[in-house]
Amino acid sequence: MRRDHRPFWLRKLHARYESWWARHFLFPQFDHTGVGGHVKKPWNVEVNGANISIGDHLHLICEKRTTTRLCAWSQSGESGKITIGDHVLLSPGVQIIAAKAVSIADNCMLAGHVYITDSDWHGLYDRTSEPDTAAPVTLEENAWIGYGATLLKGVIVGRNAVVGARAVVASSVPANTVVAGNPAKVIKKLDPDGAFIARDSLFEDPATERLKEDYLYALALRGNGFAHWLRTKIAPTDQD
Repeated sequence: MRRDHRPFWLRKLHARYESWWARHFLFPQFDHTGVGGHVKKPWNVEVNGANISIGDHLHLICEKRTTTRLCAWSQSGESGKITIGDHVLLSPGVQIIAAKAVSIADNCMLAGHVYITDSDWHGLYDRTSEPDTAAPVTLEENAWIGYGATLLKGVIVGRNAVVGARAVVASSVPANTVVAGNPAKVIKKLDPDGAFIARDSLFEDPATERLKEDYLYALALRGNGFAHWLRTKIAPTDQD
């Protein structure tokens, strides 16, 4: 489709259904859930294990045929732990798997298909059991992880750091730097005194932001009718 043909009221109804689904089926799977969470297509989130917590105003975007997965692995009576802070963005296809601990601080942004793991999961010689070499992964405040990047065990991504698309991060990333490549290397340094604007700035007045969002959607969907939307679902044309 070239654009969204839904009438505005149908878009609002769908958003309410997503919110209801997340409250009743997704959020109860977490040890702790903050306020103001927004999940798009929450039925495409897979949660496995205990010790998974999310903070306030999580923005979790999911898409059909792309599972977003949060897994705290349990072995020998011990369970991994995943902690996600406030105002975090998780994009479609993100996978976070913890044998020990993965911690994501406030205002972090993870682009689509980011993979984070704190374990090798198999030894080089003994490939039938998990080696005892898991090491926590930490994303410090306002880190930005690009599309398809992989973060491996023991990595710390520093405050305000940026990890480039498809990068493979096997060692820690200093604060206020940009890294890219495989293995990831520093390609740029950021001014630590720069005027960083983090995601929490979007939630200083949540009610007003929701009104702004509704207004923009109302403009974008203006003139759409139910019969027209239904026709695009049943018999779309090259103009739809």
